[in-house]
Order: sequence, then C-alpha cells, then structure tokens
Amino acid sequence: MRALLAFDKFKGSLTAAEACAAVAGALRDRHPDWVIDSCPLADGGDGFAEILTRAAGGTLHHLTVGGPRGEKVSAQFGLVPAARVPPAARPLIGLAPPTGAGDIAVLELAQASGLARLAPLQRDPWLTSTGGIGELIQAAASRGVQAIILGVGGSATNDLGLGALEALGLKFFAESGERLSPPTPATWAGVARIGGHVHTLPPLWVACDVDNPLLGRHGAATVFGPQKGLRAEDLRRLEHLSARVAMMLGARCRQPDSLMDLAGTGAAGGTAFGLRCAAGARLVPGSALVAAWLNLDARIAASDVILTGEGCFDAGSLAGKGPGMVVSRALAAGKAVSIFAGANQAASLPPGADLHLITPAGMPVAEAMRDAAANLAQTVRAAFA
Repeated sequence: MRALLAFDKFKGSLTAAEACAAVAGALRDRHPDWVIDSCPLADGGDGFAEILTRAAGGTLHHLTVGGPRGEKVSAQFGLVPAARVPPAARPLIGLAPPTGAGDIAVLELAQASGLARLAPLQRDPWLTSTGGIGELIQAAASRGVQAIILGVGGSATNDLGLGALEALGLKFFAESGERLSPPTPATWAGVARIGGHVHTLPPLWVACDVDNPLLGRHGAATVFGPQKGLRAEDLRRLEHLSARVAMMLGARCRQPDSLMDLAGTGAAGGTAFGLRCAAGARLVPGSALVAAWLNLDARIAASDVILTGEGCFDAGSLAGKGPGMVVSRALAAGKAVSIFAGANQAASLPPGADLHLITPAGMPVAEAMRDAAANLAQTVRAAFA
C-alpha cells in the first residue's frame, strides 16, 4: 500500500511538515510495510516559500527586514534553479523550456508582514506595513533572478502594498513636501503626492486564491479587515481612504481605476492591487501553482490511501485551497480521501471524503493546540488500525 500525506499547517500548532511527520509516524506504527509519500502543502501563506523551494531542490536565504509594525524580523526567501522548476508549473509563471541557467525566487508575504508575527493586541491595519516584503523582493531581484513568485496569504496588512512599493522606490509626500513614511493607512489622509519610480524588477507573479476585488462588500477591508484588527466603525473611513490612495497610485502609474475591480486585487489587504498597478505583477492561482509544483495529480494517482487535513476545515477549504484542493483532485481521480482536522466548519462533505476530528471532546482549545501532534497521531492510528 502507498499512502499520500498531503497536509497543510495546523495554524498555531503544527507546520505542514510537522503534521505530515506526525501522521507518517502513526501510520508506520500500524502499517510498517506501507510506502509513505509525504507532501506538505502551502496555500500562499506560512510555509509557501520553504515548501516550494525544498520540493524543487532550491536553497533558502535569510536576511533581516522590517516586520508588520516596523520591528526587525528574520525572514527568508528561496532560490530555485530555473531548470528544476517542475514542467507542469512552468507555463503558469511564463517560463520557457529549461535553459539550465538562472534562478527563480520564491517568497511569501507572511515571512515579513504576516498576521502570525503579531499578538492579537498588536493587530491594527491602520499601522501595519508591507515594507518588509518590499525589502525581500528587492533582495531577490538583486540576485539577478529570472522571475519572482510571491505567495500573499496570511497578511497582517491593509496598506495596498504601498509599504512594499516604498521599499522598491516610490515616495509619498504631504502637501508641505514632508515625506510620509511608512505609508500606512494612518498617514493616507495627508498624502498629497506620489513620487519616485519602482526599481526595475524581473517578472513578478503573485500567487493567491482569493477573488476579492480591492473595495466594496467583497473587498479587502470588508472581508479580511476584522481578523487584522479593524473595528467595524472604522470600515467606511478605511474604504474611503483606500479608494483615494488607489486612484492616486493609478494616476501615477497610468493605470485605470477599473483595476480596483479586478478579481484578486484585494488579496493581502490590496497588496496584489499595488504590485500589479505599480510593479506590473501578474496574478496566478495559488492552488493550481502549488499542485503543479508538487506534482500532486501524479502522486494522487500513484497512491492507494490519501490523507489530508489542517487546523480548521471549512467552506474556504472546499473552495479549492489546501486540503480542499487535495479532496477535489483525489475524488476526480476516483480515490477516496480521509481528512483530519482540529475543527470542522464545513456544512457538508462531498461523497468519497470522510472527516476525522482530532480534538477530544471537551478538551480546552489551548490544550488541544499544545497537543495537536499527539492528537493527530492518535486519531490516525485509530482510523487506520
């Protein structure tokens, strides 16, 4: 028997690799003769850069950049030889057939500007910045890479990517000529002029799976602002200021206002909008890229048993991200799939998928998160006794 373990992170408890390791150990306890194929997943957020880089035999590079509140943080990005980018992933990022030269940089916004870097009381989209991811983009570009792939999940920001664009060369000024830096939403009422130019960059691909526009009922602030600390009474003001600054940026970069309505531009608090508007970034579906990069369909086809999971399985999972992507692809291939999660918020599951909750009844959340590896392993052992 061959088992595919395709787990995403259990947020706050286990990385995707740690979850796969816990499950692999549990299966070997029960079935030492099984062949285990461990395939940690990423959805563009935490772990995206490391998982894709390691899967393609690349190298990780560390540097210190600005965090979401301006503090210094240690971050990393990956460099993957272009010739090692999996063939199925190449057309998604516009790569020609392998030439044997040059690298592809793989970055994740969460490394520098992630929500996980802030304690709940520190989360405030008026004060958080994407400046650190701009530093990472610049550092990767300075290596002479052929292209940059940026996963934008898990952001703590709603700054339209202006912090990143400042790190890449733009400047923001008040009517008096005073430089406004960093250009977080708290400064936007005073922005009168945008100057400077974005440095020349290689092709930049933003990997995301949300289809939210920048503004409105389904926009960045409305949908994602509350988890980043936005108060309900501040939404209207942030929307107004976002529209004003977005139009200023569009005018500066000779881009139409209609760009704000494009599906996906609301990703990462509008970072996708800012990078597309001023840096020519292009959007690529994150789940499709990850599936192609990890050769997921072939690994599903070769497996007899398929296990996946994450901390909370919900409607977003079934929309095609992370484990939901594994479920849909496995079922399309005629394979049953077992899901393991700390909590379930999905209204229903498709036929052929079964879900196992790993948290014992009555266990407090803090204890469940602390013991996630043990709970996951025990549930897998019971399911595959």
